Amino acid sequence: MTSTSPRPRSGTRVDLAFGPYDASFASIGATLRTLRYEGRDLVVPFEADEVRPYYRGTVLAPWPNRVVDGRYTDADGRLQKLAITEPDRGHALHGLTPWLDFAIVDSTSTSVMFAATIPAQAGYPHQIAVTVEFWLDAAGLHSTTRARNDDTVAAPLGLSTHPYLVGGPGRVGEWSLELPAVQILDADERLTPTELGSVETSAFSAYDFRSARPIGDLEIDHAFTGLTDQGAEHVVKVLASDGTGVQLSWPHGDWVQIHTADLPDPAISRLGVAVEPMTCPPDVFNSDLAAALVQPDETRELSFTISAVNA
Repeated sequence: MTSTSPRPRSGTRVDLAFGPYDASFASIGATLRTLRYEGRDLVVPFEADEVRPYYRGTVLAPWPNRVVDGRYTDADGRLQKLAITEPDRGHALHGLTPWLDFAIVDSTSTSVMFAATIPAQAGYPHQIAVTVEFWLDAAGLHSTTRARNDDTVAAPLGLSTHPYLVGGPGRVGEWSLELPAVQILDADERLTPTELGSVETSAFSAYDFRSARPIGDLEIDHAFTGLTDQGAEHVVKVLASDGTGVQLSWPHGDWVQIHTADLPDPAISRLGVAVEPMTCPPDVFNSDLAAALVQPDETRELSFTISAVNA
């Protein structure tokens, strides 16, 4: 009898390398599992045979963040009820792709492409084709996610990604954050969005990171907009005290979620800063469904790059 090794719990493994960068991916959720520069972690890693914790590195579609109470009214006026995947807060969290097993449709030593289909289902009666590309070069790790509406009617659709960036040795409180955003979306204790505020006001000045400064004990789990940096891309940096660290840049979308990964267990709390560029705000299915709609055969896209920052 021939014995075979079981497939890792995180799915089929793919490893890439280019110069000082190396990365590893898992097929479940088209997930970035590790990313290193000269052996230094740029994202919080997890083991290949581990069930992916806390959405680390996965693709988020057809919505990022939360659909409040898991309910929304679709374009035809019908109430749709999604599965509650954040039971402690009672919301539908981070879409339908994180636990899909993506097929590997192409790979080289420096690139990989994953593909999967979101099937039409209760609460989201639309078929969406998703491809996720990753590639390494001298500038770091690049990724582009494309989601195409393969349905016959318009479908609400938003995209994001969920890497936890590592600024250097230690934990979040020892690092600095540079975030070029002037507006913050406040939320209540269930993280239901409430009001849009400005970091230029006293009420939200603690969240003003337009110039890099230490995070300290501040807990952040907010969406930001009003991105003020100039140029072709938005850039968020997480830095150690010596000025080295990591940055995430992206050319599309005016929203980004920042989360300092505060957890009850101190052993695993504040290991990294989640930087999640989004094509839409949280709870967009309820707040602005028309803006989220894509027509049949239309594609929505999200691209980003993660790079080492050297002093």
